Amino acid sequence: MPSTLERPVPGSSLVPAARPPRPPRLARLVLVCLATALTVVAVRSQWRRGRRAEPAQPRPVTPRADLYPDEKATIEIFKRASGSVVYITSLARSFFARSLLEMPSVGSGSGFCWDSHGHIVTNYHVISGADSVAVVLPDRTRLPARVVGAAPDKDLAVLRVDASEGQLTPLALGSSSDLQVGQRVLAIGNPFGFDYTLTTGVVSALGREIESFEGRTIQDVIQTDAAINPGNSGGPLLDSAGRLIGVNTQIASPSGASAGIGFSVPVDTVNKIVPQLIKYGRVIRPDPGVAVHSDHFARRIGIYEGVLIDDVIRGSAADRAGLLGTTIVRDGRYYRIARLGDVIVSVAGQPVGDQNAYLNALERHEIGEEIEIGYIRDGRRATAMVTLESGR
Repeated sequence: MPSTLERPVPGSSLVPAARPPRPPRLARLVLVCLATALTVVAVRSQWRRGRRAEPAQPRPVTPRADLYPDEKATIEIFKRASGSVVYITSLARSFFARSLLEMPSVGSGSGFCWDSHGHIVTNYHVISGADSVAVVLPDRTRLPARVVGAAPDKDLAVLRVDASEGQLTPLALGSSSDLQVGQRVLAIGNPFGFDYTLTTGVVSALGREIESFEGRTIQDVIQTDAAINPGNSGGPLLDSAGRLIGVNTQIASPSGASAGIGFSVPVDTVNKIVPQLIKYGRVIRPDPGVAVHSDHFARRIGIYEGVLIDDVIRGSAADRAGLLGTTIVRDGRYYRIARLGDVIVSVAGQPVGDQNAYLNALERHEIGEEIEIGYIRDGRRATAMVTLESGR
C-alpha cells in the first residue's frame, strides 16, 4: 500500500520528479581551457620575475701575465714607427674615358716620411700615371701631394706634402749591408686599405734580383716572409731596432695575395737614390760618356756579348780615352753600318753581357771615380781608363 507521500493528490495523475539541468559540454571545455591558460600565465609571470631577480653572470676573467720581452719590443717599435707611415691614394682618368662623368680609377699604397721637410718615399708604381695624389697622415689629415722625382727602374718615387710641424716624424735609417738571413723584420702598411697594419717575419734571403716595371733589374733585393699584400707597396720594412732597412715593393704569388714571398728594395739603394730625386728630380748616374745601342739591335747584327757603343759624346771621358761609336750611313733607300763601334764587355773588371748588366755595373761606382772599361774592337780585346761623369 502506498504511503501517504506516494499517494497522488485526488484528481491528479502520478508524474516523476524533475532532474536538475546539466551544463552543456562546450561550456565545460571552455572553462577548463580558460583555467589552464590562467595557470600558465601565472606560472610564466612568476618565472620571469625570478629571472629578473637573478641575472646571468659572466665568467670571471683570468688575469693576464706580463707580456714577453719580444712582444713589448714589437709593440714599442710599432708605436714609434707608425707615426712615420702614411696612406697614399692616387686618381687617374683612363685615356679611353668616354665621358667626363666616368669615374677615374683609384690606386692606393703606402709610404713613409723621409725628412722634416715633408718628403714622402713610396713606390713608383703606386703613383705612376696618376693625375692627382693625396697623402693621409697618421692623424687622419688628408693632404694633396706633388711628385718631386721618380726612379722607375728602381720602383722608387718621392712626394712632398705641406705638413705642419710635428705631424710627421722621419724614420730612423738602418743599413742593408749587414743584414743576415733569419733576423727579424717588421712591415707596416695599408694592405687592401686596412691602414696601419703590422706584420712580422724574418729575412728569408738576400741578394735577390727582381724586374722593375721598366724592365730593369733591381739588385740586392731583400726577400722576407712578413706578409706583404696589395696596398703594402711603398711601406717600410724595419729591423728589430725599428730602423728602415727596405721599401716593400713586390710579392711572388699566383693569387695576387701574400704567399710568404715578399721583396723589398734595400735601404742602401734607397739612401743613394732618394737624395738625388729630391735635388734633381731624377737619378744622376755615373757615365763614361757613351750612348749604347739596344740589345735587340746588337743581337740582330750578330753581337751576342756586351753592349755596342752607338755614339761617343764629344769631350767626354770616353772620347778622351779613344773609344769609338758606330757610324751608320744611308745607302739609297736603306741604311748600312759604315763602321762598327766598340763593344763594351767589362766595367771595372766585371763582365757585362747586356745593357742591363752594363748599367747596373756603372751604378756600383761613384761620379768622379776612375775605372777600367774593357772592350772589343775589330775582334781584338783592349782596355781604357775613364773617369766617370754625371749622366746626361
